Amino acid sequence: MAEQEQANSKHLAISKIYVKDFSFESPQAPLVFKTGEWTPQTNLNLRSAATPIEEGIHEVVLTITVEAKEEDKTLFLVELQQAGLFELAGYGEEELAAIVGGFCPSILFPYAREAIATVIQKGGFPEFVLQPINFDALYMQTQQQKAAAAAGEVTSAEAH
Repeated sequence: MAEQEQANSKHLAISKIYVKDFSFESPQAPLVFKTGEWTPQTNLNLRSAATPIEEGIHEVVLTITVEAKEEDKTLFLVELQQAGLFELAGYGEEELAAIVGGFCPSILFPYAREAIATVIQKGGFPEFVLQPINFDALYMQTQQQKAAAAAGEVTSAEAH
């Protein structure tokens, strides 16, 4: 009986959080600092991916790209892969997918936000703050889009 309870118990732990890849570019420096006005358009792109490393251990990588442009000129470009190793056991397939797709990126995001803000400021630019992101909602939205696309494929396949 105790063995069955142990087999059904769920386990989630953070083993390691680390930077996997990080780059900062400021192609217009030093001329960008002479303009005086600071009104760039900022683009944010993020994605996450999970890879099983071994039984019960998953690497989750949150990739964030921030680009600031003024007209057609890139003022700075930051690309970061913030990663973590997570011990996950006792979860079903759907639960596991939700954890690595929503919960784990939420754990990694504050580390990524701090690293990005620091490198932008060290690059000579004004303070940059990434707003909080609800990764659970993004995961659910992605799942709904996949389900809708699959339903559309089934519907179009049935029409033929």
